[in-house]
Amino acid sequence: MAEHLNATARDLDADLGWLAALLQHRLDTYFAEKPASPPLPGDRAPPMLDDSPSPYADFLRRHALTADERAVMLLALAPLLRPQLLDVLWARNPASQRGYSEFGGVQGTASGHFIPTGETACFLLAGDALPERLRAIHWLTQGETLLSGDVLLPLAQPPGESVLAGRLQPAPTLLALFNLDAPGSEADSLPAQRVTTGLNWPDLVLPPATLAHLEEVRDWLAHGETLLHTLGMAARVRPGYTCLFYGPPGTGKTLSACLLGKLCEREVHRVDLSMVVSKYIGETEKNLARVFDLAEQRGWILFFDEADALFGQRTRVDSAHDRYANQEVSYLLQRIEDFPGVVILSSNLRGNIDDAFTRRFQSVIAFPMPAAEERYRLWTESLPALLEQDVDLDFVRLAEKHEISGGTIINVIRYAALRSLVRGDRRLAAEDINDGLRRELQKEGRGF
Repeated sequence: MAEHLNATARDLDADLGWLAALLQHRLDTYFAEKPASPPLPGDRAPPMLDDSPSPYADFLRRHALTADERAVMLLALAPLLRPQLLDVLWARNPASQRGYSEFGGVQGTASGHFIPTGETACFLLAGDALPERLRAIHWLTQGETLLSGDVLLPLAQPPGESVLAGRLQPAPTLLALFNLDAPGSEADSLPAQRVTTGLNWPDLVLPPATLAHLEEVRDWLAHGETLLHTLGMAARVRPGYTCLFYGPPGTGKTLSACLLGKLCEREVHRVDLSMVVSKYIGETEKNLARVFDLAEQRGWILFFDEADALFGQRTRVDSAHDRYANQEVSYLLQRIEDFPGVVILSSNLRGNIDDAFTRRFQSVIAFPMPAAEERYRLWTESLPALLEQDVDLDFVRLAEKHEISGGTIINVIRYAALRSLVRGDRRLAAEDINDGLRRELQKEGRGF
């Protein structure tokens, strides 16, 4: 990761230097005594990065950006990466005693920096040459490559303003190259939320068989790249790893996903399928594409909780809605199969997932209710160290008598600890444990 960031930093330094030279040349020619139509960025070739191994250079190659597109992309990135580069555009017009209208731009509310707009891009590309400006306006408002949402977000027209007054905003997939998010950008609305834990791998209380299967996922995270590329298995093995976690609520599925990420230094992001599945035709695919593109850039583990919502028994095609639902599932399956990272799907019951889907998974891991010995560990290892236990607390008996999940045990201990804080006696009382256990069992429709 550090090596990739260093390579990207070197390439960006060269590209931002090129942008600074373009801006200075544009200003020099614009304010010359005999103004001439300045050359477009394409007449001043950008740095050659064809042989660079950096993720940034790879991004440029994949999107096949022209020099003009590359210059506008860098203009959008400058407020985040080198804000002082745009300070030259704060110049005051002596005739009006305000900023130059043709420079565009707005002042950042938090930073005070110059934030470029579509008008700023027009000035960079065309200066005061009207034919070039008309071409730039058409390209900025109709262009498909740059403003498609993969490189820059489409210009958002402010109320009462022209579309060129819209800010230039980098897309989440572009910002992911630098581990950045733009405040208030589309990245904030991604239907995926990072999940973390303060626990560590030794804290995981699971049956040996479940732990062994999880270690296989861990091994793939650690050695998958070597297996594919050094051992030459890439032609025969698909690049990613997909697994299903199934079992009752509270048995450790989400915790295990978090700990896999923590152990292998990968972020884990839980995908909210209710946000992904849109009532608008085609929006589901766009939402999923944003998640997978960003996850691939950043090396995330994707965790689809309650995956039954999309991976249940196949929908009968009785209506147009059914056809679109099946298309969404097919699209998601294709993205999972093409995804070079780890995807974890979670379900309460294995039977809820269509067998046609499970055959595509590399592993299917059961998370059963903990046995008595595991429940005893969960009880004793979850107790707050600063609370004094009642002498009549018998966790061996509780573990043997009540078949409950680790999540339920945590809820009981939380309840009893909170009662202790309310009393102010720092005592873990047996009656509070019993009361908390009774409440949890009642929620499940069971007797104490």
